[in-house]
Amino acid sequence: MNRVSIRVLPLLIFLLFNVSNSEDEEVKQSLVRFMDKLAGVTAKTDQSWGWNMTSDPCTHKWKGVSCDTQLRSVKKVVLDGLNLTGVLDIGSVCKASSLLVFSLVKNNVAGLISEEMGNCKRLTHLYLSGNRLSGHLPDSLKELSNLKRFDISNNNFSGKVPDLSRISKLITFYAQNNQLSGEIPKLDFSNLMQFNVSNNNFSGPLPDVKGRFSAESWSGNPELGGEFISKEFPPSAAAAPLSPRKSKDSSRRLLLIYFGYAVLGLIILLVVAFILISKKKLKEAEADVAKKGVNAYTSSTYDVSKITEHKSEYSASYEESRAAMSPLVVLRSPRAQGLSFEDLLRAPAELLGKGKHGSIYKVMLDNGSTTLAVKRVKDWSVTSQAFRRRMQRLHQTRHPNILRSLAFYSSKQEKLLVYEYQPNGSLSKLLHGSRNGQAFDWGSRINVAATVAEALAYMHEELSEDGIAHGNLKSANILFNNNMDPCVSEYGLMISQSENPSSNSHSNSFSLDPARIRTSFKADIYGFGVILLELVTGKPVQGDELELIQWVNSVVREEWTVEVFDKGLLLEGASEERLLILLQIALKCINPNPYERPNMDQVAVMINTLKDEEDKSSPYV
Repeated sequence: MNRVSIRVLPLLIFLLFNVSNSEDEEVKQSLVRFMDKLAGVTAKTDQSWGWNMTSDPCTHKWKGVSCDTQLRSVKKVVLDGLNLTGVLDIGSVCKASSLLVFSLVKNNVAGLISEEMGNCKRLTHLYLSGNRLSGHLPDSLKELSNLKRFDISNNNFSGKVPDLSRISKLITFYAQNNQLSGEIPKLDFSNLMQFNVSNNNFSGPLPDVKGRFSAESWSGNPELGGEFISKEFPPSAAAAPLSPRKSKDSSRRLLLIYFGYAVLGLIILLVVAFILISKKKLKEAEADVAKKGVNAYTSSTYDVSKITEHKSEYSASYEESRAAMSPLVVLRSPRAQGLSFEDLLRAPAELLGKGKHGSIYKVMLDNGSTTLAVKRVKDWSVTSQAFRRRMQRLHQTRHPNILRSLAFYSSKQEKLLVYEYQPNGSLSKLLHGSRNGQAFDWGSRINVAATVAEALAYMHEELSEDGIAHGNLKSANILFNNNMDPCVSEYGLMISQSENPSSNSHSNSFSLDPARIRTSFKADIYGFGVILLELVTGKPVQGDELELIQWVNSVVREEWTVEVFDKGLLLEGASEERLLILLQIALKCINPNPYERPNMDQVAVMINTLKDEEDKSSPYV
């Protein structure tokens, strides 16, 4: 029996190794077949390309191929700008089941995307722009659940685009300059950062793009709903004579309209009566407060049950007790629905931090089931009306990476803003404090930089005419939500500082002087540049950011630039070249002359380009 086992064992080992090699050989044969159709003679005659059965794609480093060094499997195929003129065989390249990135940008490749595209299950980046590809897009695209970036622009694709709404990670969708038709595809626009379907044959309604993209993103589609009012309201319908039945319907509508006016008038009378009664009660309450006096609470945890007798830590003077009777303004948020000023006063709260502009509290409602953050701003001498306009304008300008206020309260001497509580702390804490086991590698840092830059660029563009910049941009105001996505908090809460970013002076004017507006936005760019310095150096801002800036400049002058970078990033193998590029972007942002700093949209483009290069080069995209 033992002799039989001894004889069988080598046979089993031989069969196991043979099966493993045959699988590798099958993938290699498919890749060689793919390149033969794509490049033809070029790949066969130029031995430096590899792409043949006598070499290995990972060991011999085939042209454009990157591998996972541990698993020895193909992760990326990037063949941009090589003047390839063959035919795309997507089925063969998708035999490499571990493929993450596939790019054929700026070639002259023909063919189509077959249904076998669905075999690239792990694909995250698909770049096919600038070729002669044609035909319909396969339904199997919707099976690529890991896809993040999709670019098929500048080709000859036609037909309808499959429903891609289930691809929740998609952040780029570029399909401009094709011949695609039907409705604009269903996408998760709340996560999408880049979107363009211009110059196609799309028709039907324009989807809700969440206010994130301009008309340039879908221009050049004449049949798209909303571009021609005559399509929605044909002239023939307006000119047609009314039938007797329509005339009767019209009379009924007029009767309903008159009835509505009568009801509206009654409501107005009731509102006026309510206001008069409320004013009378308010005067009685003020008299009561004047008699009893006001006690200030100084602890960071409080419980106020009688607002006419006691004073919450939020407030600071007798005038505030009068304002406490005014309502909290809720900005159409489900989480703050029904929330009142009295609820905030009664709720237990924890002081999270204090700054020169105010304090921030963690407030727990409904026995701890709802947690909010309340920012208290004091000594900001703007009228309640101006503050209200500002908050409502900010609420209208939505971006998924800008933390919007849920509600606000305004009185003469202080303002309160209510936000959704972000549980994972700030960028400052993640960089310089305890990380609680959270990794914050180079890939995560460049992603934060790109995301924040995109969000700020959007806000600057949308609010340029209003002159509303962030005004207090720093790493402590970059918070992380449950998914560890960065969110810029307190946008527009402070009037931006003067031209010198280190100055402590603040203007309380809402003047829309063009020179001042430009300076306000440039101050944001300065603040973002300091955040970039923190990301690449790993060093905190100690009180005055000038200390960090001077240290960086001195090291760069001595040409010891590598000494600037966070040692942890260098040890993990982060690209020094890309670290240097991000450092150079930061230095542009903190230029002492604000008018020589780039605009935020320019900064966003530079950082996104850098991030794309990082995504293409990293084997773990």
